[in-house]
Amino acid sequence: MAAAAAAAAVGGSQSPQAELPAPGLALDKAATAAHLKAALSRPDNRAGAEELQALLERVLSAERPLAAAADGEEAAAAGGGGGPGAAEEEALEWCKCLLAGGGGYDEFCAAVRAYDPAALCGLVWTANFVAYRCRTCGISPCMSLCAECFHQGDHTGHDFNMFRSQAGGACDCGDSNVMRESGFCKRHQIKSSSNIPCVPKDLLMMSEFVLPRFIFCLIQYLREGYNEPAADVPSEKDLNKVLQLLEPQISFLEDLTKMGGAMRSVLTQVLTNQQNYKDLTSGLGENACAKKSHEKYLIALKSSGLTYPEDKLVYGIQEPSAGTSTLAVQGFAGATGTLGQLDSSDEEDQDGSQGLGKRKRVKLSSNTKDQSIMDVLKHKSFLEELLFWTIKYEFPQKMVTFLLNMLPDQEYKVAFTKTFVQHYAFIMKTLKKSHESDTMSNRIVHISVQLFSNEELARQVTEECQLLDIMVTVLLYMMESCLIKSELQDEENSLHVVVNCGEALLKNNTYWPLVSDFINILSHQSVAKRFLEDHGLLVTWMNFVSFFQGMNLNKRELNEHVEFESQTYYAAFAAELEACAQPMWGLLSHCKVRETQEYTRNVVRYCLEALQDWFDAINFVDEPAPNQVTFHLPLHRYYAMFLSKAVKCQELDLDSVLPDQEMLMKLMIHPLQIQASLAEIHSNMWVRNGLQIKGQAMTYVQSHFCNSMIDPDIYLLQVCASRLDPDYFISSVFERFKVVDLLTMASQHQNTVLDAEHERSMLEGALTFLVILLSLRLHLGMSDDEILRAEMVAQLCMNDRTHSSLLDLIPENPNPKSGIIPGSYSFESVLSAVADFKAPVFEPGGSMQQGMYTPKAEVWDQEFDPVMVILRTVYRRDVQSAMDRYTAFLKQSGKFPGNPWPPYKKRTPLHPSYKGLMRLLHCKTLHIVLFTLLYKILMDHQNLSEHVLCMVLYLIELGLENSAEEESDEEASVCGPERCHDSWFPGSNLVSNMRHFINYVRVRVPETAPEVKRDSPASTSSDSLGSLQNSGTAQVFSLVAERRKKFQEIINRSSSEANQVVRPKTSNKWSAPGSAPQLTTAILEIKESILSLLIKLHHKLSGKQNSYYPAWLDDIEILIQPEIPKYSHGDGITAVERILLKAALQSRMNKRIIEEICRKVTPPVPPKKVTAAEKKTLDKEERRQKARERQQKLLAEFASRQKSFMETAMDVDSPENDIPMEITAAEPQISEAVYDCVICGQSGPSSEDRPTGLVVLLQASSVLGQCRDNIEPKKLPITEEEQIYPWDTCAAVHDVRLSLLQRYFKDSSCLLAVSIGWEGGVYVQTCGHTLHIDCHKSYMESLRNDQVLQGFSVDKGEFTCPLCRQFANSVLPCYPGSNVENNLWQRPSNKNIQDLIKEVEELQGRPGAFPVSISSETNLSKEMESVMKDIKNTTQKKYRDYSKTPGSPDNDFLFMYSVARTNLELELIHRGGNLCSGGASTAGKRSCLNQLFHVLALHMRLYSIDSEYNPWRKLTQLVEEVNSQLGNEEQQPEVPILYHDVTSLLLIQILMMPQPLRKDHFTCIVKVLFTLLYTQALVALSVKCSEEDRSAWKHTGALKKNTCDAEKSHEVLLSFVISELSKGKLYHEEGTQECAMVSPIAWSSESMEKYLQDFCLPFLRITSLLQHHLFGEDLPSCQEEEEFSVLSSCLGLLPTFYQTEHPFISASCLDWPVPAFDIISQWCFEINGFTERHAEQGKALLIQESRWKLPHLLQLPENYNTIFQYYHRKTCSVCTKVPKDPAVCLVCGTFVCLKGLCCKQQSYCECVLHSQNCGAGTGIFLLINASVIIIIRGHRFCLWGSVYLDAHGEEDRDLRRGKPLYICKERYKVLEQQWISHTFDHINKRWGPHYNGL
Repeated sequence: MAAAAAAAAVGGSQSPQAELPAPGLALDKAATAAHLKAALSRPDNRAGAEELQALLERVLSAERPLAAAADGEEAAAAGGGGGPGAAEEEALEWCKCLLAGGGGYDEFCAAVRAYDPAALCGLVWTANFVAYRCRTCGISPCMSLCAECFHQGDHTGHDFNMFRSQAGGACDCGDSNVMRESGFCKRHQIKSSSNIPCVPKDLLMMSEFVLPRFIFCLIQYLREGYNEPAADVPSEKDLNKVLQLLEPQISFLEDLTKMGGAMRSVLTQVLTNQQNYKDLTSGLGENACAKKSHEKYLIALKSSGLTYPEDKLVYGIQEPSAGTSTLAVQGFAGATGTLGQLDSSDEEDQDGSQGLGKRKRVKLSSNTKDQSIMDVLKHKSFLEELLFWTIKYEFPQKMVTFLLNMLPDQEYKVAFTKTFVQHYAFIMKTLKKSHESDTMSNRIVHISVQLFSNEELARQVTEECQLLDIMVTVLLYMMESCLIKSELQDEENSLHVVVNCGEALLKNNTYWPLVSDFINILSHQSVAKRFLEDHGLLVTWMNFVSFFQGMNLNKRELNEHVEFESQTYYAAFAAELEACAQPMWGLLSHCKVRETQEYTRNVVRYCLEALQDWFDAINFVDEPAPNQVTFHLPLHRYYAMFLSKAVKCQELDLDSVLPDQEMLMKLMIHPLQIQASLAEIHSNMWVRNGLQIKGQAMTYVQSHFCNSMIDPDIYLLQVCASRLDPDYFISSVFERFKVVDLLTMASQHQNTVLDAEHERSMLEGALTFLVILLSLRLHLGMSDDEILRAEMVAQLCMNDRTHSSLLDLIPENPNPKSGIIPGSYSFESVLSAVADFKAPVFEPGGSMQQGMYTPKAEVWDQEFDPVMVILRTVYRRDVQSAMDRYTAFLKQSGKFPGNPWPPYKKRTPLHPSYKGLMRLLHCKTLHIVLFTLLYKILMDHQNLSEHVLCMVLYLIELGLENSAEEESDEEASVCGPERCHDSWFPGSNLVSNMRHFINYVRVRVPETAPEVKRDSPASTSSDSLGSLQNSGTAQVFSLVAERRKKFQEIINRSSSEANQVVRPKTSNKWSAPGSAPQLTTAILEIKESILSLLIKLHHKLSGKQNSYYPAWLDDIEILIQPEIPKYSHGDGITAVERILLKAALQSRMNKRIIEEICRKVTPPVPPKKVTAAEKKTLDKEERRQKARERQQKLLAEFASRQKSFMETAMDVDSPENDIPMEITAAEPQISEAVYDCVICGQSGPSSEDRPTGLVVLLQASSVLGQCRDNIEPKKLPITEEEQIYPWDTCAAVHDVRLSLLQRYFKDSSCLLAVSIGWEGGVYVQTCGHTLHIDCHKSYMESLRNDQVLQGFSVDKGEFTCPLCRQFANSVLPCYPGSNVENNLWQRPSNKNIQDLIKEVEELQGRPGAFPVSISSETNLSKEMESVMKDIKNTTQKKYRDYSKTPGSPDNDFLFMYSVARTNLELELIHRGGNLCSGGASTAGKRSCLNQLFHVLALHMRLYSIDSEYNPWRKLTQLVEEVNSQLGNEEQQPEVPILYHDVTSLLLIQILMMPQPLRKDHFTCIVKVLFTLLYTQALVALSVKCSEEDRSAWKHTGALKKNTCDAEKSHEVLLSFVISELSKGKLYHEEGTQECAMVSPIAWSSESMEKYLQDFCLPFLRITSLLQHHLFGEDLPSCQEEEEFSVLSSCLGLLPTFYQTEHPFISASCLDWPVPAFDIISQWCFEINGFTERHAEQGKALLIQESRWKLPHLLQLPENYNTIFQYYHRKTCSVCTKVPKDPAVCLVCGTFVCLKGLCCKQQSYCECVLHSQNCGAGTGIFLLINASVIIIIRGHRFCLWGSVYLDAHGEEDRDLRRGKPLYICKERYKVLEQQWISHTFDHINKRWGPHYNGL
């Protein structure tokens, strides 16, 4: 009521009655709103209503927004808004206040939500949203669920998938029309309407007043903003501008819909109330603005080609009178009927073809009574006009979402659906004009799929609004705009029109929204029934289908190649599939039972009528026009499929729906033409038409099209063949395939229509077609499951298949309701019956295998069907592949060793209706052809192949299998020669014809033929000629003549045609080939029967005389039990034997005759006459064969040479692997290391002038930095709580340590105390091949000039190893020197440690004491410098420069020894983190550490350490007075020696020595450093334990201090360390907060020993590795617990006399160079000095974490969905948007935007940037939306593959299938392994540059 009152108030005078307060403050608004609400709640609310109206008038003045934007006239009208934007907001604020009636808007929203009866979810989403579809729960195939509802429902074990929405959609949860209730989620399971309280009246009262005005205001804006686009200028910009202005208003409406059911029902009231609409929009008031707006609306209507009906008599869709609709439909049917045949008597016929399409359209419109469908629109409510503007503005996303959000309201749903249907024609017109038809199509479907998927609704609209009429008419109109004249058959006089596939409408699939709606509504039984019952609609629809009949005609190019290959065939195939075939399958799905016979009769009837019209329109008589083919015959296919359905499901009598013979003859012509053209295309006869014609031939048989294209065609041909005269049919086939002339007994012939080179393949094509025609049973009696099984076997026989490719390759029944959906129960059960699953495996080469299905052995044995394979192959190579696999199976299973022929497979029995098909096998014409071909093959005529023979035998066997009942022998004997004096064979039964002897044959031959030269037998004696006449010479056989005769008979027989004159032959070209004049007749002596030919063939195939011996003579059993496995697989010989056996079984006569023939000794086969030309070709063949063999031999030889070369190359190149020679007393042979250059192939030593180098790959690596100290691997975060912090990584710990040292100590000293390279360290690896450096330079030059795009960048020095093609980017020079040198230095010396220490110090002090002096620049030193430069440039500056003074030499020094450290540490990791396995390294042959050490040492010695600071002094000498250090307060002190990293010291000491190093010097350095290490371990231990422990140890150790080996007892030493350090403040600060660090366990002697050993082990491992590389000694293998003792003895730390009985003590390895207690106290003094000031830091620096675990990638969750759901909606931390391509780093878990421009920094996208920061140039990212892993390496990237596989072991790239994915642990391990071993570059092959754009 309130609404009515409000409406009344509008009409009244609009004087504002109450002065409103100036609407500025929110408070005032609220007060006003409250006041109005109160006024309206009174019983008499006129005043309140008027007051409200006045307010709304002011607030929502429609003139303002756009006008103000233009000239700002009333910008501030509604209270102080600045520009138009402010005014808009102001208006919205008012509306919100008014709705809330004075309360807060948010509270109001909450209040309304409380009354929401949430039975439906109805969440609307737009394109790219991730939704789910569950086939188990769905009733409609379009059902979809939002992620939330899906996860809250229970779908375990269901057939569901996740998908990315293409066009947008809405969640169906809670809608029982679309899905089963069992699938509803928890929220929508309860039908909650019962317990929701009633909505209080006053809550929504204001909404009822305010909303009509608000929506009207919106409509006015839309009217205002719309300007008709000028013809040439697209006006999208203007439209978008208007829409942007309206964004807030529409969003406001959208928010209202989200408030739930209560608000939606108010909105529905407002939108559908006709009175409101009338009052507000009629434009009759005195308000000028409203008038203007109404005018704009009318203009918009007119310009759309729509009329606004003023009179009352208009046909309105809302109130259809029962009469109009039927009348309209009939009128329309009549119109289309006349339209089908444009009478030639038409006056305006002269205007030629131009006007044809146009005239046709005009004519249709004028005749159609039902104009209302296309041209009339009348709007009666806001909803209708809103939809009108939505269409006009081309479906803006916001509007679409608003309209869809309302759908859960049932009343609205019905109203909206009707409105949508009413605007359907208008939608089509707008769509055709649109520039953005793709987007628009998606939005249309987004709406329509929600409306039409619901059967109840679709039925209602069909009944009330004539939905079907509208759809069919609209489709017809749409296609009419692009019709052209058909050129098929009769170009000049054709009256047929077809769609033009080149038009945008077809090319861009603009029609698909309409077609998809049509398919959608036809899937509902009730709607489809109406369609099938309505004759008018069927006529119209057939008319529509005939537009596609014969489209995209191909004409064979005979002279030159076509210039421009048109690609229109894509459009043509898509159009036939979508617009014709899919609606057909939809209709067929409702014709499943007997009761639906009537429907089929209707369709068949109108289909035949349309076909008849079509034949008339193209002037078709009896011969197809030559050299043209169309693949599109939808009318034929409709007819065929409905026939098939009628026989299979509806028990209709086939003959009752078949036309007369003449029509059948016409029907078979075009499908047969397609089959012949396929053979021509494969014979390369259409090659001048370009590649696209091959594309058409492939598409025609391809899995998505075959059951709508080739299958119906073959079936139709089978039907025709079963009803037509067999001789006629067979001769038609050979004539169509143009091989009639070939079928002659003569050895030479002339073919008027075919080139010689195409004859063989065309003959093969014709025979193959016959075999398919006769053995295919797809529509002739196979059940659905049998068909599925046959299809699956055929696909699996071609190749092993993944599950998804099988789903894709098996032609599904395109209609989703048919029940045989791939993935359904039957699919899986058949699959498990015929195939075995091969789990995905990993090949060492790194190529990823998917899980595959492969046929079971019994399938190969019994079910392999070559005919099905041939029918289904898109590429001819697949047939070969299937045969190869079959051959392999037979060899493997020992069934047949040779090259088998395709096996003969038993067929499913024929359905009785098609029995006539077998008559083809028993007709004389076929027998003559078979006889002729057997004879020709036996006589070796040209152009015949094994394939031809194979097919001939197959046909004979088919004939024997399908012969009539056993013929009695008496009857056979009657057929004497006299009965058949002129013809070839006596009867038509193959069994008896096989034994019939043919003596002489008359042939027409060219005069040059050899047959003419021979004397004919007639000339010898006159009587013999007579006998010859009687003995029955078979006449010249002309297939064509036979066919003509038959055709004539048929035509004359059909009475309807009797009075018609026989039509004249159209062209002379196709008359009998006898017309060529230079032919002459000769008579050949044959004297063979089919049986005798077969036996001779057996001899010929086996190459032996008399090879055939009837099997039954030995084993009479065979005749009784004929199924013998020995015959089922084999070659031609087996086939011949099998056929003869079957022939003998079929009749005793045959058996006898076979035996007779075998008794006669067969004369030798006539030698082959070889003409000169043939000889030439033979020679050519032989020569080719020989050349091929030679090539094979060469290749094999080359391969073996390369292999042996690789092996030797691998063994020689790294001298450090050579076993040390035994040094005997004799003078040692000085042998130099010899290297092979893989470019020039020469061998020789590396010299200074011509150095040799190792091919190496330098790469920066941060793998070491990723080691963590806890065993528990880090998981990838999948909730907001989980985060990964990098504090505990090795890199972070080392960074902290270095910066601590740099804070308190002298910089140069700090840089010697640690190693860097944990992040961004340089790793050097080699493939082990060597080359001369000058060769390498020229090789690089040649690469640079090579323009081929390589996957690497030559300018950056990248190349591939010339021998093994491994990726590399530098060459490491090999140091000249002999192998023996090592060994000389390895002699054990007897010097004591003191002397050695002195020597070491002296050697270190000698600058550049080198065999190569730096001053003389040799090639070698230059190369060493350049490789050092390469090493530096490999990593970024930030990973090299740690000094406070940039560019200081200390930096380089630190960097160089760290490179050595990085390589040793990484090798340790590759060995699994310890050296227990011993032996040569995993990369043993490939290690280049020795050469790397030479290069580093050479450069290290350029920087001599000042002897003052050399740590060696501090390690080996006691310093007298140490006061100087503390004196200089202002200068930072040196780093105390106990804070030094011992491994770094080792490397510094060794690299400072002249190379090559002596073994005893090495051992000496190690011994000295071990003492320092041990002391560090003791100090760390003392800091770790508690105060009590310390005092106890101090005490016990002090007691033993004076024993003999006190220096080698860890207790004594520990006690001394504690007492020394107690002098400082190190232990003092242990207040309460420190207790946490102290370990609670009491330290026993064993646990201390264990701690000390663990502390020292990392150093021992690195040292042993270094020793192994420098001196080539093998590493011993050991158990983990004895690793310490084994390594220390191997390094010479353990004295040799060490007894192994009592438990091993680490301290026994100590060998103090100076008295232990003195040196320790000196070291501790330094520490105490530091801890005086910084006790905290002092302690932190002492405890070094040395036990790092191996690096790992993040642990991933089992199920991919957990990652996907968290990350695909996650916002990026940098730009706070949801990235389009989110990715996550698998090393550290960082979330990044792939390719996101939002996070780009200095032209680097985020992934590339992260790969540099996290992995020093190596990044491993998981792409969330694709489930694929991408690797970035420097400037290149590659797609690695996926570590998540589905249940069938397959990847799902881009989540296209959306099946659940599970982690594949093996793959992830492989990925991790490649990361740790730095082998991405070698294993992955497909790299490309990323140009920093990832």
